[in-house]
Amino acid sequence: MHTVEPADYHDIAQVEDPQLSPEGNRVAFVRKDPEDEESVEATIYVVPIGGDDPRQFTVNEGVDSQPRWSPDGSRLAFVSTRGADDDRPQLWILPTDGGEARQVTSVVGGVSGLEWSPDGSTLLFTQSSNAEDREAGRDFAVESEYEPETPDPRVIDRMVYRAAQRYADGRRSHVYTLDVETALEQGAVTDPDAENPAMERLTDGDEDFQGATWGDDETVYYGRKLGEEPDDSLEAEILAHDLETGDVEQVVETVGWVASIEATQDGRVAYPWTPEEGFTLRQTEIKVYDRDAEEERTLTADLDRTIGYGGGFEWGPDEELLYFATPDEGSVVLWSAPGDASEDPTRVYDEGVTLEGFSVGEDAIAYTQSEWDHPGDVFVSTRGGNEVTRLTRVNADYLEDRAVAQPEELWYESEQGPVQGWVLTPPDFDEDETYPLVVEIHGGPHAQWTTSGTMWHEFQSLAAAGYVVFWSNPRGSTGYGEDHAAAIERDWGDVTLTDILAGVDLVCERDYVDTDEQYVTGGSFGGFMTAWTVGQTDRFKAAVSQRGVYDFTSFYGSTDAFKLVEGDYGVTPWEDPEYLWEQSPTAYVPEVDTPTLLIHSDQDYRTPANTAELFYLGLKKHRVDTRMVRYPREGHELSRSGEPGHVVDRLERIQRWFDGYSEYSEAPPALERGRNVGLSASEDEEDDDDGAGEGE
Repeated sequence: MHTVEPADYHDIAQVEDPQLSPEGNRVAFVRKDPEDEESVEATIYVVPIGGDDPRQFTVNEGVDSQPRWSPDGSRLAFVSTRGADDDRPQLWILPTDGGEARQVTSVVGGVSGLEWSPDGSTLLFTQSSNAEDREAGRDFAVESEYEPETPDPRVIDRMVYRAAQRYADGRRSHVYTLDVETALEQGAVTDPDAENPAMERLTDGDEDFQGATWGDDETVYYGRKLGEEPDDSLEAEILAHDLETGDVEQVVETVGWVASIEATQDGRVAYPWTPEEGFTLRQTEIKVYDRDAEEERTLTADLDRTIGYGGGFEWGPDEELLYFATPDEGSVVLWSAPGDASEDPTRVYDEGVTLEGFSVGEDAIAYTQSEWDHPGDVFVSTRGGNEVTRLTRVNADYLEDRAVAQPEELWYESEQGPVQGWVLTPPDFDEDETYPLVVEIHGGPHAQWTTSGTMWHEFQSLAAAGYVVFWSNPRGSTGYGEDHAAAIERDWGDVTLTDILAGVDLVCERDYVDTDEQYVTGGSFGGFMTAWTVGQTDRFKAAVSQRGVYDFTSFYGSTDAFKLVEGDYGVTPWEDPEYLWEQSPTAYVPEVDTPTLLIHSDQDYRTPANTAELFYLGLKKHRVDTRMVRYPREGHELSRSGEPGHVVDRLERIQRWFDGYSEYSEAPPALERGRNVGLSASEDEEDDDDGAGEGE
């Protein structure tokens, strides 16, 4: 039987965005398969809940996403890049009883946030465009060959001017409607000078509108930031747009990111809210505002969990119960709560899985979820969460001859209470042998790890390479209550490290763990913690720090998430620069002896590479074994959704770096080998410019 290897990423399918049909007898979902070294193919499938095999519903061309059934089930709308620029996915409509899909938009900003009106006559969506695009009509029609010019020079006026791998360049998110029958009759309009009677833009101006959703057939809700400088504000408002009169009125104000709004036809609006004081340390609640009663209720007031995981939240078909997902002690679980908050939330589905998306129907709920023994499939249950049925096995052929190890759950005591962790041993584990240990640290910091999700492949491949793998949810993690998440206030490093090392010490008491062979890695906040760790202790033989934060002042000035520093630390660089320096891993570079590999993406605008460059330079100046690997065309999501060749390369470089310092491997240190020796993605030294770039 084969073991799980990094290069297997090319053979692993992923599923996402399940959508239960109105009749409740079929589930549409997106299946993603690596196509080559640089691209992923995403196709929509439909699987009946009666037990038959999934059927491919869209053609193998481009990247399809956001499948949405019409209310009567006769049509499926979706977004696709087929025949279009990858940055401009367009809207397509497919008859579900047979026939070809038709493209109905050709817009400059692409299509996202797709949703049918209750009567099925109109589609709602958002797109991002700049003032020049809107003035020229390119947000209504553009030729597929159109290429926007890159600003030269780039003149910046916004506070947050780049995010998600690209610069804003004046683009703002606006809300549109599309009359379906008119759009199907005329097709996609590509001439900006031509009329496009099917489309209407509901918003305009130099501001972003988010979370657009339908109430009744004549009412659309959306959110926008408030304040003199919206990019610096936590306050937002939710607006109601009357399509018949064009009137717009404020419904309610809230605090936080209004990425999701869900409304009923009778005027009850569900939305996220987070306390403003200590914003990033607090849990996000769900509130419901009743427009008729002019009353606001908090559905999650007595639930010590934060929302925002596993598909957000949505009303059930009867619009009485609201369904939502939360992290919960190493799982992602589904809850329901009555919209009037008359009862506490009820657990609907909590089988110890990682719930990644859900869709609620009249009699059933569809899910995409992963577990320790598979990276993800589509499931269905009754509305009460019972009688769970697995509808797909998209990786059955791959898993049939792969040895997959089962993690062991481990609760242990740390400085301020219990912490949850897991230990994964190699698939051919022999308790009479000894093994090196890899410690994995999650990002966030306010996030959690499970036994599956996006880390399934990485954990399993490290174990298959002969390492015992340990990971945990130390203080700062979500899923254990607000106090646990807020415990790292003004101290990311020492508090987190205390909890992690308490778990590592416990695991090292096991006879099969070689305590002289400990390694550490993590990404984002985990990259911060990896760098912090090697500056505080030399117990680890080697480290790999990925997309980390290494200097808070530089990070604050270059990230799109500077509010994280203000919220978690309560200061800005101007108020207490010395304190932020003391909290930064770069301050402890002179104490580092551990060979440390740095991995970063060139277009990571969440944790920009400038702080990694500072840390790298410091390590070089202090003659620490180090190397920096940079991935072009990638952003902060490299490990989860990067180019397949880069995903594999990253995993292999982590293993190769550790192997080079391990007594359990005959491989020399990576610095003593050719830059790409031992890597499947690129054996040719001349390929460096096309793949990962290394500095040394």
